[in-house]
Amino acid sequence: MLDVLKFKKPENASENVGKGQIKIEDVSITFGKGPTAHHAVETTSIDIQAGEFVCILGPSGCGKSTLLNAIAGYTNPTTGRVTVDDVEVKGPGPDRGMVFQQYSLLPWKTVYENVAFGPKMAGMTRTESGSVANTFLGLVGLKKFGNRYPAELSGGMQQRVGIARALANYPSVLLMDEPFGALDAQTRLMMQESLLDIWRNFGTTVVFITHDVDEAVFLADRVLVMSAAPGRIIEDVKVKLPRPRSVDMSSSPEYIEARQFCLETIRAESRKAFAEQNA
Repeated sequence: MLDVLKFKKPENASENVGKGQIKIEDVSITFGKGPTAHHAVETTSIDIQAGEFVCILGPSGCGKSTLLNAIAGYTNPTTGRVTVDDVEVKGPGPDRGMVFQQYSLLPWKTVYENVAFGPKMAGMTRTESGSVANTFLGLVGLKKFGNRYPAELSGGMQQRVGIARALANYPSVLLMDEPFGALDAQTRLMMQESLLDIWRNFGTTVVFITHDVDEAVFLADRVLVMSAAPGRIIEDVKVKLPRPRSVDMSSSPEYIEARQFCLETIRAESRKAFAEQNA
């Protein structure tokens, strides 16, 4: 686990206190028209409070990423609307940072330059953007690797750079699309614990997409379970585990109860999806 408790919280982070409320109001998303139209998300409403850690869980192809992209502003709802702090989302914005499953770093830039890039594009001077880059590389434990290039880093280290880059614009919302899916089990667990430390210190709202039930229960305040496509929220599971979380909680009754409920729900939806695909 990264020892971020020894790291000073960025002063700008205090500007986000109380921010990051997300409302998804009667959103449906359809791609294409006519008989070939694909209904990715069925009418769905979600209310996520500022500072919450929410995982969206569902079977493959259920529209989890599509819904996340609507919050990010990459995809426009066909009906309904998405708001962040009562402002309707019309496109991408610095109030929402995005971390993808693929690391999406600029390979020709150093780690330091990748993290400094966003603040520099936002109008900061070279000195200011450099200070921000050093701050967030320290936050994810990679300050010593600032002069390396992404290809020289392990997958877990690259993803930590991705998280630092997403946080460098001081977003009120951090959106994560299966960010640890490509990592080995041990690295994945380390990244989960590190992410919780960063979230606790930074205080941003997190919406985290995963297909892994254990990951969702370990990380989240709430697990939103989606149906088979077209996806809609069918369960809102409040995880009763105390914080801070630790791996030994996986044997607690609260963990087992939440895990079993989510597993049974996902299994039923996966069977529906399989049956429909083979009808």
